[in-house]
Amino acid sequence: MSDATGPQPSYEEAREELVEVVRTLEAGGTTLEESLELWERGEALAKVCQAWLDGARQRLDEAMGAED
Repeated sequence: MSDATGPQPSYEEAREELVEVVRTLEAGGTTLEESLELWERGEALAKVCQAWLDGARQRLDEAMGAED
């Protein structure tokens, strides 16, 4: 797991970790504190994934615009 000071994970890494966070939360058995930490990590990972998707969309839009 990358922390806030480390390099940003790839889209695939972030998505895979997010899936694991969701599985852990859905399985239950964690304390409230652990659940909150997992939720926060999941929110951060979702933002990373969205940033990658937004960047990909922008690059695609730019490439499509260059073809016109």
